[in-house]
Parts: sequence; structure tokens; C-alpha cells
Amino acid sequence: MTGGGIVSVTFDVWAPRCRRVRLVVDAEAAIDLEPGEAGWWRLPPGRGEGLGEGVDYGYLLDDDDRPLPDPRSRFQPHGVHGLSRAVDPDRFRWTDERWTGRQLAGAVIYELHVGTFTAEGTLDAAIARLGHLVELGVDFVEVMPVNAFNGGHGWGYDGVDWYAVHHAYGGPRAYQRFVDGCHARGLAVIQDVVYNHFGPSGNYAPRFGPYLDESTSSPWGTAINLGRPGSDVVRRFIIDNARMWLHDYHVDGLRLDAVHALVDNRAMHLLEELADEVAALSAFERRPLSLIAESDQNDPRIITARDAGGYGLTAQWSDDFHHALVANLTGDDSGYYADFAGLDALAKVFDQGFFHDGTRSSFRGRHHGRRLDTRTVPASRLVVYSDNHDQIGNRADGSRLSTRLDVPQLRIAAALTLLSPSTPMIFMGQEWAAGTPWAFFSSHPEPDLAAAVTAGRLREFASMDWDASLVPDPQDPQTFRRSTLDWGEVDAPGHAEMWRTYRDLIRLRHTHPDLADPRFDYTSTRHRAGEPWFVVERGREMAVVVNFGGEPVDVAMQEHVQSVHILGSAEFPSSGDPVIRLGGHSVAVVRVG
Repeated sequence: MTGGGIVSVTFDVWAPRCRRVRLVVDAEAAIDLEPGEAGWWRLPPGRGEGLGEGVDYGYLLDDDDRPLPDPRSRFQPHGVHGLSRAVDPDRFRWTDERWTGRQLAGAVIYELHVGTFTAEGTLDAAIARLGHLVELGVDFVEVMPVNAFNGGHGWGYDGVDWYAVHHAYGGPRAYQRFVDGCHARGLAVIQDVVYNHFGPSGNYAPRFGPYLDESTSSPWGTAINLGRPGSDVVRRFIIDNARMWLHDYHVDGLRLDAVHALVDNRAMHLLEELADEVAALSAFERRPLSLIAESDQNDPRIITARDAGGYGLTAQWSDDFHHALVANLTGDDSGYYADFAGLDALAKVFDQGFFHDGTRSSFRGRHHGRRLDTRTVPASRLVVYSDNHDQIGNRADGSRLSTRLDVPQLRIAAALTLLSPSTPMIFMGQEWAAGTPWAFFSSHPEPDLAAAVTAGRLREFASMDWDASLVPDPQDPQTFRRSTLDWGEVDAPGHAEMWRTYRDLIRLRHTHPDLADPRFDYTSTRHRAGEPWFVVERGREMAVVVNFGGEPVDVAMQEHVQSVHILGSAEFPSSGDPVIRLGGHSVAVVRVG
């Protein structure tokens, strides 16, 4: 069923590797398709009557006796190995006609995983919890991948049917209801998509055509074909998928997984081509459409405007911010944290965006990154966080930052993230210091693949000197269940206090223009070597003052304090001098003038 992002139901299929293609509909007699140009096969004239929404179908390739699902399937109700189900997206009755979208600058993102956000693990159940996010004050809901993968539960990054909404989450209609429900409550939606690889089970696309570049590998296996023969259609397959989410499902943005794994040597990089197409669609939709990359390259081209020689994406995740913040809170200087110990690193990510901007990375054993032009690239193009699904789930035991820090330190993490000039992001449950872990889990039904995933997880952490007994088996259903949020914690002692902290900090960000200002030159930092205090000055009037140490410290302000919001303990000398005495592990959000 072809995509294009703005189509109804058809049964055209790209299969240049096949000599014969037959369409099977609801297990009835197969219909021979006619070959067309560039490897496309289409129904003969007059043979498509009565075929539309709700029919189950598949394709018999050459002499096969088992039909394969459509590479552009919108729904796999019987799993990734079963028949596809035709879906007409235009049949859904939307209620968001007045929705005009949200821009990313100034906003706060909330990342969630549908399967563990609620006990039910469905999109409809997630709708019932949207009021919590509205009260919290976030602007965007970022949904981890929902495309179809084999098994009932998993992270979603091993999807094989990129156009289909996972059946266990409720399928495509449930997804439309979810987005419509978000918009009704003033929440924009970002969908996490994976264009750098297919999952290991149920990937039938290479039977149809050259979707993979067999000469090139990525960290997850064979790379996607972005430059070899047939790549024009593969690139269109990706762009059409992006347009589908943004148009057919009314999504407001896409988070692009691990774009450094996109092997593309063509003159116009796929990311630039995608940004160009999305900008055109945004003009048609008359609402902002955001593209957010995950990249570990510290390459400014990703978030530099196209007319300035960049790819033109809206934003990218910033691991440098995370590493600098966590290293200073935990004292961890192992592995990739080694270069980030000390407040100089934290100051640099606030002031210059990238920490590694051509400097030597001891973790990589080489120089890394390139300087960001902070005169032309706003800080809002960096998405910052103290935790996310990777930083939690890729720890051996899936433990959250809240298991390593006390409440005062968690308040520091919240304040520096939510009141930064960049775009802050929260991972689900973080706002109440959830006690549940979020481990890596999977449900591969194939015994050999399941055993390989379990063994691989143990090998990975054995090399990092983790106790193997602490590494949960990703295939054990209990690993998945333990990772589900416990909503009963929200009002419990300690958790409720943290919830109020997050809510109040987001309100401060939305109340004071200086705290949402995305310009690098409207943010500056101060600290002194050997002392635990750190000041982030925001705009003309606001400042965030932090004591990373456990003992009280005096911090001199450059102007008289007008008002203060205290997280922890603080006092002002009676002399009226512009000095704040911060208690151990305390934060003060100060208005000066």
C-alpha cells in the first residue's frame, strides 16, 4: 500500500527483484499484478473494486506459497509475519481543526514509552494520563517508536514495518485518537522514528527490493541503502514515512534515531532532503513541524539552517549537557564521563553548546566534534536532559538517576535542565523521582534470537565489570513489568515533593521571558575554581544559583536581589549586600535588578 503521506488505500508495491507479484486479499484467489516503471507493480484496471479499508492482504513473490506483508503496511493486526490490513487514514474524524501547533523554542518535552507508561500499555490508556502532563506544564509529548516489531513488548527500535502502528499499542486508529487527544489538551506530539536500520525479525522488505546496502554495515547490522542502485525509491520510502506521521497522523515533529548511522555519501544528504520536504509540508499544513536528531557527532551542520550551509533540522539531543551535569552531581568520572568532571565542563555546555567541539575525547581516544556558531544557532536547537530512555535503559540494571542522587541533588538537576536556554526534556516518571527502573526488555518469540539477545546483554556489561547477577534478562517478562510506571507513587511522601518541584520550575520557565530565551548570548555562567557554587545568568533579570556542595556557601550576585524562588535553603544577609547564602545542595532562582 503506497505511502506518500497524503493518499488513501492503494495496493501498488515496489518489487524490482521479482519476476511475478500476486496480491492475496482475505485469503481469496490471488490477483496477478502488472509490472510498471522502475520496479513498481500495480493492480490491473478494474480489479481493485471493493478493496479498501479493513481487508487483510499480502503479496506472493515469484513462486512463493506464503504471502508476505506490505513493506508500507499501515497495520499488522496478526504480527509482523502475518497479513497486512488496509487502513484509510482519512476515515478518522479529527477534532483538532483549530490546532496550530507549537514551536520548539521555549518548550518542554516529555518522553514516554507507550508500553510502560501505564499498566495497560496502550495508546488509549495513555490518553487517560494526559491530564497529568497538562498539570505538569509540558508542551510536547515525545513518543518512543510505535512502528510494528515482533513480539508484544520492546523498546521499539527493532521495528520492521515502519508505516504500521504496533498492534499491542492499539493500532493506527488508537494512534490517531492519542494525537487528537493530545491536541485537545494543548499538547504537541513528537514521534520517535528509526530510519537507520530494520529489526532482526520480520524484515521482509529486502525480498521486494534493494532496501539494504549489503556492502555497508551499521552498529545494528546491514545499513539502509541510501546511495546504491535503487536508493532513490528507498529514500522516498523514508520521506513518505515522515510525511505520513506529520500529515495522516497530525504529528507535530519527529525525533530521528541515531542519524550518525545513516550512511549517505550523496551530494544532498538524506537529512537535508528530509528537512526540505518537511519545510514544504509545514507551509501547506500552516503549523510548525520539527525534526530532532539523535547524533553523537557534535556536527553543527545538523542544526545549522539550510541557507547557511547546514542540513536545517530543528534540533538535536545533547549528550554533552547530560554528561557534564551528571558528572558534577554524582562525581562519576569513569568511561565517557571522564572529560566532563568539574564545573568548567558544565559552564562550557551552557555557554558554547558542545563540550567536544574539536577537543580530544579521552573516551574515544581522538579529537571529536566541531565548534558551534552560537551567534547564528540558538541554544533551543539542543535538547537537554538529566535522564532519558538511553541513559537509564542502557545501564545494566536500568536504574534511574534518582537511585544515585538524593532529593536536593535531584532538584539541582531539575533546575539546571528546565531553566537552561536549550530545550529541556523529561523522561516519564522523572518528575516524581519514580522508584521503578526502566531496563532493556524484549519479547522475541524466536528461541535463537531471544537467547542471542540475552547473551549479548551479559557480554556487554561483563566488559564493563558489572556484576552479571545485576543484569536483568531482557526476555524475562518480569523485566518488562518492573519497568512499568507505578502511578501510585505520585502522591506518596518524597515523590509528591519532587512532582511539585518540576511543576513549579516549568511554571517559572513559562512565566519569566528570560528563562525561556533561547539565545546563547543571553546566557552566561560564573563559578570559581575549587568552590562548589555555580551561577547561570539568564537574560537581564534572572539567575539560577546552585550549590553543588554539601556545606553552606556564600554567593555574591552582581546586582541586588529582587525576589527569589528557593529549592532547599537560602538566606540573605541583613546588610542588604547582594549575597546569597545557599545551604548544602540547594538552588535559588533569583530575580535581580
